[in-house]
Order: sequence, then structure tokens, then C-alpha cells
Amino acid sequence: MNIEELRDFCLSLKGVEEKTPFDDRTLVFSVKGKMFCATNMGAFDFINLKCDPEEAIILREKYSEVTPGYYMNKKLWNSVSTKGQVPDSLMKEWIVNSYHLVVAQLPGKLRKELAGH
Repeated sequence: MNIEELRDFCLSLKGVEEKTPFDDRTLVFSVKGKMFCATNMGAFDFINLKCDPEEAIILREKYSEVTPGYYMNKKLWNSVSTKGQVPDSLMKEWIVNSYHLVVAQLPGKLRKELAGH
């Protein structure tokens, strides 16, 4: 997956925005103002994804490309190498999981807006 494919996929999810809130290199994808994916636009060596704490440990043990979140809460975030052997389909699954974790923590009103109710 290259950065344009990442961008297209993330923006295809409902309610997603992209911003550079930290600096001019860090691209952040958020839903209703809450981040679920981030990457360095220049290097694009890895992406940071939110993850269930127990699942995060399992993924780190199973895949050498998955490490504790760089510059993130290491319990809740994983960094996934974009240079490794993780297939795009699995990367997309993890992005969607991250998105859903963030959506689940949104206030009910915002979740209803996303659901179209």
C-alpha cells in the first residue's frame, strides 16, 4: 500500500477527515475529530493505528512489522511498517478496526450522525 492508496481508503470511510495538526509532515485521519490513523507523509515508513490492547499484543507477537505505537500510547496504538510483508487486505482490515474503535468511543449523538439516523 502506498500513501495515496492509504489516503483513498481512509477517506472512503464515513465521516473521515484528513489534517496535519502536529506539523507539516504528519498526516492524520480522524472521524468526528478523533484520530484513528497517522503517518509521516515524507517517509511513509509506517502507519499508527488504534488497537484493542489485547489484540495489539497478539499482533505484535505474530507480525514483525507491528510494533508498539511510535509517539503514541503503546498500550492502545500499534505502528505497522509499510515496507514489510503485511498484505494490503490485512492493513485495510486493521485500519477499519481502528476506525470502529474510535467510532465506538464517540458520544451517541455523533455515532447516530455517522449511522445516518
